[in-house]
Parts: sequence; structure tokens; C-alpha cells
Amino acid sequence: MKIRESGMPAENVWRGFFSPEQTLTALGLSEVCETVVDIGCGYGTFSIPAARFVHGTVHAIDIDHEMIAAVKAKTRDDQLSNLVASRRDVEAGTGLGDATADYVMLFNILHTEHPQLLLREARRILKSDGLLAVMHWNYRATPRGPSMGIRLRPEQCRALVSEARFTQASLIELPPHHYGFAAKRV
Repeated sequence: MKIRESGMPAENVWRGFFSPEQTLTALGLSEVCETVVDIGCGYGTFSIPAARFVHGTVHAIDIDHEMIAAVKAKTRDDQLSNLVASRRDVEAGTGLGDATADYVMLFNILHTEHPQLLLREARRILKSDGLLAVMHWNYRATPRGPSMGIRLRPEQCRALVSEARFTQASLIELPPHHYGFAAKRV
């Protein structure tokens, strides 16, 4: 599944939109996580810092072979033995077992045409006490992100997650251009 309007800018531009370590901490990533999954990992903006932080395994998944090649190269360069990068179409599944993940990231991806498929897969792979972390572009002009016609307002994003049978913590601002929240399985 290729996400609509998901073309990636140059990595140096992309990195300027985030503070990965602060975002992961704000969205509840714990160093004791045994299995972390980054669906739509892109350049590894969040999966690489997660792999440096947690003691367990981080699965970085993307459909774009160039993104996976970039993550694998960084994994080798940084000598991260706990990061596994896989090219997969998540509409067909992550390839991970049921209830195996402690933490699943859906960052800048829920504007897909079928967000319920991503949420269903996240729910399937999360342990009963696992955490779903969601981040999306603010609903205002930003230097990047999906068009306003398909960009999710925070309440729309939260409704999708709720419909997928997750509870939610409070919405938080993730400066400079994002909002996010953490959710647990109901």
C-alpha cells in the first residue's frame, strides 16, 4: 500500500520537522519494550532512535525499497543489532505474530485511503497491554504533509483510532508541526 501524497522530501529537509527522541518519550516509548514496530518507517527517523533507546527489537517496515535500503544502511553504520528493516505492504500484514508488539508507531500515515487496515494490523500485533502511538500533521498550513483535503483533524484521527477499539490518552502537541496521542487496546 503506497500512502497517497507520501512522497518523501530529501532526508535533511525531513529531519528538520521532528525531534524524534522527544516525540517517542512524549508518546510513551519505554526502554523496556521488547518489540517495537514502526509502520511506514520512511528514512528511519523514529525507528533508529527507538533502537538506540530500547533493549528489545525494533521492526522498521515500509513498502518503499529505497526507504528500507536507507534504514538498513544506517543500521549497519550505527551498528544497531536490534533493528530489523523489512519491505512489506502492510495491507497484506506486517509478517509479525499476533500479540507480539509492545509499542506500534503510526506516524504521519493515517491519511491513507484505508486507515482501518493499518489500525487493524496494529491491534492484531499489539500485546493486550501494548501501546499504539499516533502522530500526524497539524491541521493548518505546514511546510510539508498531506494536502488539507485529506489531512486529518485531531478529532478525526482520534475517532478512527477509537473505532478500531483503542482508548486514548490526551492529545499532545509535538512541535513544530504535529500532534499525537497514545492509545491502548480496549
